[in-house]
Amino acid sequence: MNMISAWFSKTFADTQVVLLIFVVLLSAISLTLFGSMLAPAIAAVVIAFLLDGPIEWLKKRGVRPSIAFFSVFVGFILLSIIILLAVVPPLVKQVTQFVNDTPAMVVRVQNELLALQQKFPDLISETQVQDWLNGLGNEIANLGPRLLEYSLSGVTGAVTFIIYAVLVPMMVFFFLKDKRALLAWAAKFLPSDKPLLEQVWGETLQRAGDYSRGKVYEIVIVGLSAFIAYQIIGLPYATLLAVATGLSVIIPYIGAAAVTVPIVLVSYFHWGIGSEMLIAVTVYLVLQALDGNVLVPLLFSEVVNLHPNAIIIAVLVFGGLWGFWGVFFAIPLATVANAIIRAWQERRQNINTTITS
Repeated sequence: MNMISAWFSKTFADTQVVLLIFVVLLSAISLTLFGSMLAPAIAAVVIAFLLDGPIEWLKKRGVRPSIAFFSVFVGFILLSIIILLAVVPPLVKQVTQFVNDTPAMVVRVQNELLALQQKFPDLISETQVQDWLNGLGNEIANLGPRLLEYSLSGVTGAVTFIIYAVLVPMMVFFFLKDKRALLAWAAKFLPSDKPLLEQVWGETLQRAGDYSRGKVYEIVIVGLSAFIAYQIIGLPYATLLAVATGLSVIIPYIGAAAVTVPIVLVSYFHWGIGSEMLIAVTVYLVLQALDGNVLVPLLFSEVVNLHPNAIIIAVLVFGGLWGFWGVFFAIPLATVANAIIRAWQERRQNINTTITS
């Protein structure tokens, strides 16, 4: 008990550590309590954070700051319009079609499982088949309405559409334009002497920022490549499956395995077991292999160096706290946590060295 008390007193005697913990806890509590209300503002901050990288890249290559700012912002608006007009309508249509086709899929799976049980009665019992059918029926029945709800209410709902289409780009513009003034205003609420916080903030901007921007590029490249490939081979729900393939890269390891299931099922329902199904699955596996062995090393290099278990735990924790955005930023947030721990340890070592000397 004395050991714990001594550690607690020694740790929290350092005002820099207390300040860091206070800022981290305040940020986490604010996101948890007010995240849903401030969703447009948070989305604007995230987008501005992602766009700041290309702006700085252009400025380092001699482009005037105003030209770099307007070029990146206009490019963002044009890309948003292209996605809105070219991706959203077919995506909504295919989600609706998928929902309508799910009963036929369930019936076919049921027939296949019953036929399999009759061929191998010693390996598969009727109880097992019934349990599989009940579980599969519940999952598909819940998946269809959920996808339809997200596609209609979350994307094309009038209120949400107006808020995000008008407020978010406007807020992104001002966040980028007045970045220095806003950061200076926020810094007034903190002590002037904050080396530990500045160290964590600098590493967060470098590593987490580079990772987040690289992840967006990866999603776009993988999703577009998947859409072209699925269209060439004639795979149904090409837009829906391409979006799923692109988003699968958000969660390393787990995402690729999860999207394999709908790829296999859709190709099986459309073609049955044969060469076409084999080609579809092979195309998907090749896309994932190219992503993992070519695209990821090119985009990320040594940006993030985390153990696979740390990545999985981060996805579970932050995804449970903040849903989709928690999953998307799980690795950057884990990088921030790693930076905090490392900065804390370095400061303790420096203090111990100073005391010893």
